[in-house]
Amino acid sequence: MSAVVVITGAAGGIGSAMARRWARAGARLALMDIDASRLGALCDALGANGQPTLRLPCDVTDPAACRAALAEVVAAWGGVDVVVANAGGTHVSFVADTDPSVFRRVMDLNFFGAVHVATAALPSLRARGGRIAVISSVAGFGPLAGRSGYAASKHALHGFFESLRGELAGEGVSVTLVCPSFVRTDIGSRALGGDGGLATEPRTELGRAMDPDTVADRVFRAVEGRRRLVVLGAVGKMAWWASRFAPRLYEAVMIRRLTRAQAAGRAEA
Repeated sequence: MSAVVVITGAAGGIGSAMARRWARAGARLALMDIDASRLGALCDALGANGQPTLRLPCDVTDPAACRAALAEVVAAWGGVDVVVANAGGTHVSFVADTDPSVFRRVMDLNFFGAVHVATAALPSLRARGGRIAVISSVAGFGPLAGRSGYAASKHALHGFFESLRGELAGEGVSVTLVCPSFVRTDIGSRALGGDGGLATEPRTELGRAMDPDTVADRVFRAVEGRRRLVVLGAVGKMAWWASRFAPRLYEAVMIRRLTRAQAAGRAEA
């Protein structure tokens, strides 16, 4: 029987790439996204190729909606084998210029959205020896100036899901944390500014952005191998080592490169 894979934020760049990757592996896909139109287009495209797909328009910040969506998956296909918590968003603003409600919105989506879906699926995952994959970031283990709320939400994912992994020890359920560096998606165009509206600051990237299909393939292989932590990209690997063994240097380099990238982005705008 083919695996049942739940992917949140499925209509986005990484999410849709992961849907296509698991489709090639023959999985049955339960795809969740708040954008019903884009989700429908993705499901239609996959369905045209005979892919078993369940479309689940859902706001993952709503725990009741997540429980209802997972109940629909279980009713349709008997259970869940893999949950990929991918839905997320960001902001571009310094702490002093940010309304606290922005931090809460980012935390609700990035952290609580993942928690809501994973906990709703947990009974089925425990019964089937399933897998949880959490799409984190290099900001999950190091600072990211100008996106402090985003970094806080990603740090929270690590604390929660590493603890959950310990609680599930011996039950056959794996937890994989995936930390890409910058990826070519539209997350920057949807970033919040400090006032809660769309950010007017240009998106800044450190190093070469990764391709979503490359990220999706790495996520797929990590989940299949039940890896605990995967850091993707040259920038990500450099950040992981530097943040641990040379944190002052890491902070200085991050600030310098972000400042240069912001200046270049304004010049191009």
